[in-house]
Amino acid sequence: MAVDGFAGLYIFMLAAFAGWVIIGRVPAILHTPLMSGSNFVHGIVVVGGMFALLNATNPLEQSIGFVAVLLGAGNAAGGYAVTVRMLAMFKTSEAKPPRSRHRRAKPHHAKGT
Repeated sequence: MAVDGFAGLYIFMLAAFAGWVIIGRVPAILHTPLMSGSNFVHGIVVVGGMFALLNATNPLEQSIGFVAVLLGAGNAAGGYAVTVRMLAMFKTSEAKPPRSRHRRAKPHHAKGT
């Protein structure tokens, strides 16, 4: 199945608009969990880029496939790094001893014995 230039551009523009509308309706507090949880999409981009790279017949297609694999892999790695940092925020820290409100009495030193 071959997709000519205008049909491919139309599909790309439609997907970009649909993504913009969907993400625009997500509350700001959910953006980080949503984006870090969608790392599988970047994996699909990497697989699609590898497929395009393997089926490339000229240098332009090879360049596009290489850039797709490079950007998809970088995006996936960055997404996992954000996920690790986000999950670290929810870990409980070690229990610290409670601070006393009163100052400790200074030790008395015996003079001249």
